[in-house]
Amino acid sequence: MSTNASAFFTQTDINTLTLHNRLAVAPMTRVSAAKDGTATAAMQRYYERFAMGGFGLLITEGLYTDQAFSQGYHHQPGVSDEAQARSWKPVVDAVHEHDARIFAQIMHSGALSYANRFRNGTVGPSAVKPKGKQSELYYGEGEFVIPRAMTEEEIADAIAGFAIAAERAVSIAGFDGIELHGANGYLIDQFLTDYTNSRTDRWGGSTQRRTEFLIAVFKAVREKIGDAVPLGARISQAKVNDFVHKWQGRDADAEIIFGSLADAGADFIHVTEFEAWQPAFDGGRESLAALARRFAPGAAIIANGGLHDLARAAQMIDQGVDVIAIGRGALANPDLPRRAAAARELAVFDSGILAPIANIKQHELEMA
Repeated sequence: MSTNASAFFTQTDINTLTLHNRLAVAPMTRVSAAKDGTATAAMQRYYERFAMGGFGLLITEGLYTDQAFSQGYHHQPGVSDEAQARSWKPVVDAVHEHDARIFAQIMHSGALSYANRFRNGTVGPSAVKPKGKQSELYYGEGEFVIPRAMTEEEIADAIAGFAIAAERAVSIAGFDGIELHGANGYLIDQFLTDYTNSRTDRWGGSTQRRTEFLIAVFKAVREKIGDAVPLGARISQAKVNDFVHKWQGRDADAEIIFGSLADAGADFIHVTEFEAWQPAFDGGRESLAALARRFAPGAAIIANGGLHDLARAAQMIDQGVDVIAIGRGALANPDLPRRAAAARELAVFDSGILAPIANIKQHELEMA
């Protein structure tokens, strides 16, 4: 094992959970569930192969939380009812058989919803049309529609939806932890973002007030799952439909967002950037992961973004990151930890694996 690779193969703790190494599979949307949102046998094999390949932690694709406005895509999995939660138990059990751990990422798409079998139209913090166009990789077509601004009752229902979904994920499916999807432009991030949240009530205005929805969701989930289950959030600046967005308040915004999560008791913060090692802001010096480390010193920090380059990943560990989450590199190398330990060359990611739809392909299931 190289000196760089050795950094990944030490244990680390998130709350009461011990991971046997510091390599995780990042959440990736694969639109491969049944139409009713239940997990399939192909999904079980897809996740199991990462556990077989040596990853210490897997984080699922985003699971929709309720049967109102949370669903984002055709064939997106959910935990919005008991049947959906039960369908994940074979996946979780298969991962556990290989001594890996698995977190459920739970999400509400808000204004970025492409398809929802429960409701017509979309909702968001404010009636602001999302930038860009829907992605054809996820059955999207054309521009986004203008969402309807959520009422107080709908906000309360969305918060409750996160909490109940988390409880199902833990008590029925057996997930080891919960990640709130607060990144990439989905509902929590829509509340955090200045131009998608023009509310003048308690949920909008200053950065601190735009953070209130995230913290309300966090507290509601914590109340349902208890203190012992790892709970954290994924946070980004960029969105799937606005790749270059940066927080206007720079370090001050980072302090409010990460500090609020720390004050609420977050066990981990998962930061994602296109290139995770780069400075978070033009002219700055610290990466977003480093800012999370500084403003949330008690939380485990998970970093994602271009870190299939293991030399860069090892540098992030040296700088205080606890876990490295890998996306494209894991798709190309479901046995990446075993390859790293044996100093074997990594396969290069082929973007064709996601075309024409980013669903799970049969030849993927035959890898590793």
